Amino acid sequence: ARSIAEDLRQREPERQAEFIIADNIILDGDPQLLRILVENLLANAWKFTSKKSTSRIEIGSSTDQGGRHICFVRDNGAGFDMNYADKLFGAFQRLHSSSDFPGSGIGLATVQRIINRHRGRVWAEAKINEGATFYFFIP
Repeated sequence: ARSIAEDLRQREPERQAEFIIADNIILDGDPQLLRILVENLLANAWKFTSKKSTSRIEIGSSTDQGGRHICFVRDNGAGFDMNYADKLFGAFQRLHSSSDFPGSGIGLATVQRIINRHRGRVWAEAKINEGATFYFFIP
């Protein structure tokens, strides 16, 4: 996650961005796929915070009531209307105009496929103009 965050910073060094990355988050799975998962989630947060004067992107984890290790990527970006959350992980489904936030529309679909391959779950919570949080767990 730290190297991906640094890559994003190097691509746009003029952006004011704060990355908060928790220590000791360990996932058990295919290392290449997990890197793609993190790249897509961080790139998504980076994209949707691009209109903020200071981007804030946080990667952390917690334990839910069932004892599962839940990871999250949280940002202070554009957010989205939760009424359309079911469309987030579909290929080429967009909740924002491509002129506002360019992209291919496959990043979150890729995240979903990687999580499914690891028999996990991914979901999101957001408020318009208040950011989004993407949660996931891998058993």
